[in-house]
Amino acid sequence: MGARLRFTNATLPDGSRHDIEVEGGRISALLPASSPTADSDTIDLGGTLVLPPLVDGHIHLDKTLLGLPWVPNQSAGNKVSDRIEAERRVRAARTVPEFETGSNLVRQVVASGTLHMRSHVDIDNQLGLRNLHEVLKIREHFRDLVTIEIVAFPQSGILRSPGTAELLDEAIALGAELVGGLDPVGIDGDLDAHLDAVFAIAHRRGAGVDIHLHDGGEAGLAQILAIAARTQALGLQGKVAVSHAFALGSVSTDSATRAADTLARAGVAIMSHGPGGATIPPLKLLREHGVEVFGGSDNIRDAWSPFGNGDMLDRAMQIAYRANFRHDEELALAFDMVTAAAARVLGLKDYGLKVGGPADFVTVEATTLAEAVATRKRRSLVVKSGRIVAKDAVLV
Repeated sequence: MGARLRFTNATLPDGSRHDIEVEGGRISALLPASSPTADSDTIDLGGTLVLPPLVDGHIHLDKTLLGLPWVPNQSAGNKVSDRIEAERRVRAARTVPEFETGSNLVRQVVASGTLHMRSHVDIDNQLGLRNLHEVLKIREHFRDLVTIEIVAFPQSGILRSPGTAELLDEAIALGAELVGGLDPVGIDGDLDAHLDAVFAIAHRRGAGVDIHLHDGGEAGLAQILAIAARTQALGLQGKVAVSHAFALGSVSTDSATRAADTLARAGVAIMSHGPGGATIPPLKLLREHGVEVFGGSDNIRDAWSPFGNGDMLDRAMQIAYRANFRHDEELALAFDMVTAAAARVLGLKDYGLKVGGPADFVTVEATTLAEAVATRKRRSLVVKSGRIVAKDAVLV
């Protein structure tokens, strides 16, 4: 095709019909539909809904077993510590490199329209930095298809896994962008010491922070507020997230409202993947009080969960379902969590369907944004930098 390409008869999320002109991998113009063409090759979208690329704000590329023979869940119980121990056994027995299974997952999620992601990568005194090196290879291999931000994640804890703090620091030096944490009280048993380790690395390295927090109730809420306080004290507003944050959904509305105001002032974002079997944060309340809420797929076919497919439109539906969203504007919030909100949390400055922006978008066989979320219709095209990279959920 020539230097200029026009995608005609595109329905944008606001319902308007436009032609999308692409030049040099960027959107050069949004024109009224069926405008006269000159020196452009054309692809007629036939009124198909065009959406910005999906963004996965929380995935575990190194954990997935996608493409391997089925591995039954081996956890002896439902506690986080039970699942950690089960995963360590599965991990010790695996022979296929994480690069291979993680690459299987990247191909699958890109084919469904995800072009940006934040991947947490396990680091502990059993693994060392092995998984980090595997995901760094994945990031390099797929750099023309997808951007991958990396969180150095202490899945086995920090205090109870001696040497892990030093490994997290080294991981940031090697290319991870964020320092992770895990249930400072529930796993490590010492809120202050755990947060001391995480925030010291972030402050020294200029890194962001994304902490898994499963602890519920008032104890979990106290940890969220402590994270917010550390964030403000170190001037890290806009660079810190709490993933899962079940506590926000298990305390009173008054407590959650006060916490929302604190989080908004601190610039701490909240990630939810709409899990089953756990309380989810009050997403609308948080958003109304100025907290950035975003979504992610979390575990996909791994030792933690047999479920998941990496389709962020499907994830938006699950989030909406778990949050009891029913109206179109509520479904739009769920969609925003896996697109623009996640993009803001990941610091993607050049994101969205706009003139001058990258020609990255997804076409969906739906008439409205709400229908796309509710029905998770097929992605007929995935376009990256003006180039079609997937058709009907298959990479080309």
